[in-house]
Amino acid sequence: MNTELLFAHLVSIFHSSAMVALGKLKNPATDKIERNLEQAKQAIDMLEMLRVKTNGQLTDNEKRMLDASLTDLRLNYVDENKKELSGNN
Repeated sequence: MNTELLFAHLVSIFHSSAMVALGKLKNPATDKIERNLEQAKQAIDMLEMLRVKTNGQLTDNEKRMLDASLTDLRLNYVDENKKELSGNN
């Protein structure tokens, strides 16, 4: 299988996991919207670790995809964290 496709799939898995933990997508196991910011942070941290460990080894497309995913997740994390801190669940 194409390594760029495998990399995209890996990033997608962590991105989806984080979005579920942020309460942006339904949890497929429970069919409910649930929020677990600690779990979301862990998925974001895993993608960041992947970015650091693969620095200089990614294609331009892989780098753009990973950077876009991290940006999207970080912005959503900040948004959900603000809601939690203000009590607006």
